[in-house]
Amino acid sequence: MKVWESEEAKGVFVIVHGANEYHGRYEWLVKKLTTVGYHVVMGDLPGQGENPKYKGHVDSFLEYITTIEQWYERAKHYNLPIFLLGHSMGGLAVIQTMLKRDLTVDAVILSSPCLGLVNPPSKLKHFGASLLNKVTPKFRLPTDLAPGTRCKEMLKRDEDDPHIVKKVSVRWYYELSNAMEDSHNEVKNFPNVPLLVLQGGEDLIVDKEMVTRWFNQLVISEKYYKEWPGLYHEVFNEPEKERVFHVAKSFAQMHVN
Repeated sequence: MKVWESEEAKGVFVIVHGANEYHGRYEWLVKKLTTVGYHVVMGDLPGQGENPKYKGHVDSFLEYITTIEQWYERAKHYNLPIFLLGHSMGGLAVIQTMLKRDLTVDAVILSSPCLGLVNPPSKLKHFGASLLNKVTPKFRLPTDLAPGTRCKEMLKRDEDDPHIVKKVSVRWYYELSNAMEDSHNEVKNFPNVPLLVLQGGEDLIVDKEMVTRWFNQLVISEKYYKEWPGLYHEVFNEPEKERVFHVAKSFAQMHVN
């Protein structure tokens, strides 16, 4: 767990990164948040980044929920408004945490949340993964993900980064699939917390139609969906990231008491 503090903080952001990445890819966002008056609490999820007991593997999605709870408890120490920001699989983990745990947060921001995949494994591969999950759950396969950003600097940065996970276990995939299904099934039980969804219009990884389907079924009093035409999956790493940040900052400011 890492903490970055702002000199005159008015709130705290708990950031949850996505799959195959880690806190090191969020330097720009962390700096922007601390500059405009927010502390930031973040770390690496189990099996990711600098925290791999087994790289690209978790025994249960509950490991992510437990980790987010720990970051949340650290954020509570400041006695300031708390904002949960989850990207991709981190967004899915935030959804699951809000469904399974009683967290008092002031607002939630989801960046291209993983509620469906553009290129899911075939039915045959899915069936094979189900079998392998019972026999060799730590067996890993290449992710072969499409580009998440159009930013050449970020793509170059990731090429030689040893903390980028490039293979995931069949158990990890099994747990991800179950979490996505459960999030859709339980959508109407999502707590009544202000929510902002930021979605890349040209997302090559997450199926934006599944994101909008989930969003439209929410029965909460305050929700906003902003799709960014032309942007890829990582909206906070795209060339237009300043515009994306401005929307996120304005939303948080609305909920600073």
